[in-house]
Amino acid sequence: MVAHLIQFATEHYLLVGAFAILLALLIAHELSRGGRSLSTRELTALVNSEQGVVIDIRPSKDYAAGHIVGALNIPQDKLAARVGELEKHKSKTIILVDAQGQHAGTHARELLKSGFTAAKLSGGVASWKADNLPLVK
Repeated sequence: MVAHLIQFATEHYLLVGAFAILLALLIAHELSRGGRSLSTRELTALVNSEQGVVIDIRPSKDYAAGHIVGALNIPQDKLAARVGELEKHKSKTIILVDAQGQHAGTHARELLKSGFTAAKLSGGVASWKADNLPLVK
């Protein structure tokens, strides 16, 4: 099997090269489209230095069940309508947090288009919990 793969790659190096370039471009595009991804450590450092504001975009019910200390709740379906509330934080990095990091990138991109500095917590609240960091109710 591996021998066949190596033989194909050597015989069709232009196709394999084109595939590798397209794959790299796709990965780069996906990584850049939602702003910067932050680790839990980076999020904590930004918030502690008062350079970041955490916006929890999960539904209010999930937010009430447990959220990052100091996080503001603006559910993702209301974020576009309530973006004006974030104007007072425009000088800081807006850090979007969702359940597992799946939707925050899309909303961070929208905030970037509106002139905000935006980032997302990689892995969302699930990564926060996995790092044994506290949630408040």
